[in-house]
Amino acid sequence: MKNIYLIGGTMGVGKTTTCQIMKEKLNNSVFLDGDWCWDMHPFQVTEETKRMVMENICYLLNNHIKCSAYENIVFCWVMHEQSIIDDILSRLDTTRCHVHLISLVCDSQALQARLIKDIEAGIRAEDSANRSVERLPLYEKLDTTEVDVSKITPQRAAEYIIHNC
Repeated sequence: MKNIYLIGGTMGVGKTTTCQIMKEKLNNSVFLDGDWCWDMHPFQVTEETKRMVMENICYLLNNHIKCSAYENIVFCWVMHEQSIIDDILSRLDTTRCHVHLISLVCDSQALQARLIKDIEAGIRAEDSANRSVERLPLYEKLDTTEVDVSKITPQRAAEYIIHNC
């Protein structure tokens, strides 16, 4: 039985770092970040590009599920609406898989501190802090296991998810 970890959270909460650590800690694992499917210039959000990104994500996830080399598939993306999670799940062949639905959350002060650090380092745009903080309450409405990362490192978050979710 394969494990599929679908890990959501708002920008700056630590999804990518946590998932990279999980990939290293889990046996026969692979990591996919949904943001990779949006890495384009110019960045264009249209109905066509949204459809294409979702198709690409699900195609890649299904190929990893089919591949016998992998026992653990770790995926992260900003999944702030249940419809996004449901759409992905509806397109995956999870017949012989255990699906772990997780949202990384943190308090607004911790999130703002992380994002300001990223903005100052030139990693994120100026407006990302406000958009990210505004999305925090949306994660409470999801059918996922919430992992509060306000006061823990990505290493601890990864260990918690692996052992408890």
